[in-house]
Amino acid sequence: MSQPAPCPEPSVSSGMPHRSPSAETPPTAQRPDAVFRIQSMTKVVTAAAALRLVQDGVIALDDPVATWLPELGAPRVLPHPDAPLEDARPARRPITVRHLLTNTSGYGMMTSDSPLRTAMVDAGVEAGAEPVPLGAQDWLDALAALPLAFEPGEGWRYHHSFGLLGILLGRVDARTTEEVLQATVFDPAGMTDTGFTVQSGEEQRLVAAYRHSPEGLVETAPAAAGFFVAPPYDVSHSELVSTAADFQAFLRALWDGRLIDRALVDELRGDQIPAAAKADDSFFPGFWKDTGWGYGVSVVTGGEHRGRFGWSGGLGTDFFVDADGTSCIVLTQVELDDRVFGMLGELQDVTSP
Repeated sequence: MSQPAPCPEPSVSSGMPHRSPSAETPPTAQRPDAVFRIQSMTKVVTAAAALRLVQDGVIALDDPVATWLPELGAPRVLPHPDAPLEDARPARRPITVRHLLTNTSGYGMMTSDSPLRTAMVDAGVEAGAEPVPLGAQDWLDALAALPLAFEPGEGWRYHHSFGLLGILLGRVDARTTEEVLQATVFDPAGMTDTGFTVQSGEEQRLVAAYRHSPEGLVETAPAAAGFFVAPPYDVSHSELVSTAADFQAFLRALWDGRLIDRALVDELRGDQIPAAAKADDSFFPGFWKDTGWGYGVSVVTGGEHRGRFGWSGGLGTDFFVDADGTSCIVLTQVELDDRVFGMLGELQDVTSP
């Protein structure tokens, strides 16, 4: 793993796509134009698209999302995240675009074995390592039938807000979500190999995915086939595939202002979460130590890397951009576990020269 080079042109530092954090031999050699499932690194791309629509006056940060997602027009909210579902009452305020960008909509991953978590599992909307099991409309309807864990803006829970944001992008005008992403992000950044599916005829470039087991790496998704080649339903709430070159191009275009103006970039990479919403049970223990959340990214709020922003994907992908524009990208396809987290943690300790 080489150190990232300084910006203004962010550079890529990427591990071998199939390499585990140990010295194991990767199952196959990788081609330079390999396509990866970037999973939650999608969130910053979706955020950039939404902010471009904000910049163009199509939507506003404090617009109620029910303008485009009427399914969320009358949310109910629990008195606390672990409360029985029957205790839900009408929410005091609407969910806004800002709430989706900041994971404060009231929807998201539950961190305890609560009635709401059980209901999410039963409804097929619990987040996991596997591709989302419902099409966009069915997923939205199932999520909208459940109460919020907290009033919009008053807490933080990971993940589901960005699925909602993806669907919203496809409802703001006559274009689909992918067409909006193409116009606002992919084309301006020069991203030719990014989308919800691998391009037709390029399937052989999609690498396999793995997880660690006591016996070594076990394949969990095949190369050149599977969900990201031919999804069976609308996946506008799902996640993208991309390449190292494309994601590098995205970071460069984001940093140099070709996607959104500098004021919005600064908002994206600034901590947008009030202290009162940073509960100990928001995510994993210690998440908020020297950490905040901007629009689609985590941000470092203290220590030697203060000002850094970035995020990881569930298949061992990760990126960060430092306050001076230095950037780094790592793309594996090994499911996050203690070993992969350890490797990514070591990557985060890399200091710019």
